[in-house]
Amino acid sequence: MDIKRVAIDAVTETIVMTVVHMDYKGQVAKRINEKMPLATVKGFRKGAVPKDLVEKQYGKAIKQEEIQKVVDLALERFVQSERLNLLGTPLPKVDEHFSWDAEELVFEYEIGLVPNFELDLEAKNNIVKYVVSADDKMIEGQVERIQKQFGTAIPQEVVAADSDVTGTFTNEEKGINNATTIAADLFKDKATFDLFVGKKVGDVVTVNTKDLFEDVHQLMDVLKVSHDEVHELAVDVNFTIEAINTAELAELNQELFDKLFGAGTVSSLEELKAKIKEDAETQFAQQADQKLLGDVTEFLIESTKFDLPAEFLKKWLQTVGEKKLSPEEAEVEYVRSEKGLRFQLIEGRALAQSDIKITFEDLKTFTTKNIRQQMAQFGQTNPTDEEVQGIVARVLSNQDEVKRLSDQVVAEKLLELFKEKANPTTKEVTYDEFIAASYGE
Repeated sequence: MDIKRVAIDAVTETIVMTVVHMDYKGQVAKRINEKMPLATVKGFRKGAVPKDLVEKQYGKAIKQEEIQKVVDLALERFVQSERLNLLGTPLPKVDEHFSWDAEELVFEYEIGLVPNFELDLEAKNNIVKYVVSADDKMIEGQVERIQKQFGTAIPQEVVAADSDVTGTFTNEEKGINNATTIAADLFKDKATFDLFVGKKVGDVVTVNTKDLFEDVHQLMDVLKVSHDEVHELAVDVNFTIEAINTAELAELNQELFDKLFGAGTVSSLEELKAKIKEDAETQFAQQADQKLLGDVTEFLIESTKFDLPAEFLKKWLQTVGEKKLSPEEAEVEYVRSEKGLRFQLIEGRALAQSDIKITFEDLKTFTTKNIRQQMAQFGQTNPTDEEVQGIVARVLSNQDEVKRLSDQVVAEKLLELFKEKANPTTKEVTYDEFIAASYGE
């Protein structure tokens, strides 16, 4: 057998395989002999069919099967021996003039190659690493929310200026149907809440989403609409009142502190505020890290130039999956997934250049940390190592979980690498300033 590579361009090639009779005749003969005791031809007893009749009835199919086995194995070994780094899988090229009876059978497979490119993680950039602080206004607001949450709800007949009103926002056309609790300080214009004052359970109040809140992104939480919708959303929404309460605020005492954080962790209002600030800024740091990872990702995708075997991948996309795609559908899918593929290649190159490998110990350590954090959220602040490791073992026995957690470990390692190499500019901001920066406003 003769096998060679023919370059189409830098990232697309054709593997040409020429198969001759000697490559498959021995295996075909063996299969014919194995078939003879089992062959059934009308007019002959089973096992007594002459060999030439067995070959006539079964030979063509056996020949094609064995040739395909030879080709598949040779293709696999050739890809390995040439150390070809493929995108997708080889695609057989259709030859309208192909004949199984030819002396030399030529098979061609188109392949897409991972491009070779330079990755400069230290390239000059304008990336910002945000350090987000919890300001006094946010902390005071959180203290009040805690007092309301653990206070006593006093049902009311009608809505008053100091009421908390529970109900559901709806708009059938936009698919909005979300239950929430509102108060006077929720709205940008305090006069908006006056529309609710005097209303009873079962009443419906209609407001317009445009300029409803100080921060337009609150629509995402209160109405459960996407970020893409919030800026242009200007529709009437109905709020059906389901409960009306005023809150008798909980006393800020040791009993409440212990209920919130465990016995003895917090013992004064000052310590409560410090704990709120610490917990909030821990969450903010995680959000800031995600933004940094996203910003570096976007920068590397835009600044790292390389060609992809686009036409090959579009053809390949038509052949994979349960539902075969049309050329038009494959075009749409390629456009949708191209950026993700580019970063996948950049990610692999970054890990390889920095000799970063994901070990089972990395995965185990990461999972252990996650399990302890989750248990703490449910009040199990001091689980034994045996309890934690038992849960970790069960989690890591699930291959889907292993894949998901491995992706998170890779993201964590990449984040640390990007912090070091990309050398972003550090900027201290409030949470409101961070939100504005995150959404480009």
